[in-house]
Amino acid sequence: MSLGPVMLDIVGTQLTPDDRTRLLHTLTGGVILFTRNFSSHQQLTELTAEIHALRSPPLLIAVDHEGGRVQRFQRDFTPLPAMRELGKVWDKHPNQAQHLARQVGFVLASELIACGVDLSFTPVLDVDHGQSCIIGDRAFHRKPQAIANLAHNLMLGLKSAGMMAVGKHFPGHGYIQADSHIELSIDNRSYVDIELDDLIPFRQMINFGLTGIMASHVVYPQVDRYPAGFSSRWLKDILRETLEFDGCIFSDDLSMQGTTHIGNIVTRAQTALHAGCDMILVCNKPQDADELLQQLTWDISAVSMARIARLHSKKKVDGMMKLRERTDFVKAIREISGIGFDSRELTLL
Repeated sequence: MSLGPVMLDIVGTQLTPDDRTRLLHTLTGGVILFTRNFSSHQQLTELTAEIHALRSPPLLIAVDHEGGRVQRFQRDFTPLPAMRELGKVWDKHPNQAQHLARQVGFVLASELIACGVDLSFTPVLDVDHGQSCIIGDRAFHRKPQAIANLAHNLMLGLKSAGMMAVGKHFPGHGYIQADSHIELSIDNRSYVDIELDDLIPFRQMINFGLTGIMASHVVYPQVDRYPAGFSSRWLKDILRETLEFDGCIFSDDLSMQGTTHIGNIVTRAQTALHAGCDMILVCNKPQDADELLQQLTWDISAVSMARIARLHSKKKVDGMMKLRERTDFVKAIREISGIGFDSRELTLL
């Protein structure tokens, strides 16, 4: 059974019969996990093993596990800093910041892979313009070059542990105050203004080999009337043609309030897929998931299937306990534990 273009969530720490029915549907290709799906690393490992065993090829298992205030799994996991903390280090010690970013990526990916998670939707490539209520310290920096530099090193750390990177939220969610989770979000800048600022980290990361990108639900009316994740102008013309991105394009959650003006869940899914998304997310609304699986008709292309397949973790780790015996992992934990101290302490790391 091939994988489909839909990524769904599940209810709790174990699969229910309804979960299994949805995950076995031919349209389903992945699972996104949340804090409610986690109680311990042992439970998480058992859950991901059960999910992977449902299908062949196995479903892609993902999570939003960035660090700071967006870290879904906390108990038994290393506390990861908000990416802004790496930006603060970069201001005074760029070389040290690059090293720490690689170590953060390595720890992040190693712990998730040890528990059977394939992918984290990270790094955030948004430029922090100082006014977004949802981005804030999730962004590395205000300067696009600093973001690209740190994100590249985080990506190298992820890759060294066997995980691919997914940059978000294309083409940039950091300029506006509105939160697309709860309201329609509009960025009235011209394409040139966005291109010379927010697009720089995306362009550079694509050149560095970025494997996945998640599109924003922000509307940029000077470019297109649709939010970026529903816009063939943004996804096909700009991301695919102009920026020459050949990786996997994810929608953000189609259940978010900022998407409801597009239509019902089936219309939203069709619009996002026709616009160029390879995989669409539907989270936290089981009724939407059921409606979508019952009514959506979509033949996923071989190219999209190949893009999704590339995102499965490339290494296997024999559990969290074995991981914690590795000297490279212990060294990385020690080094990133200093992030957030002042510059005098950082020089001692």
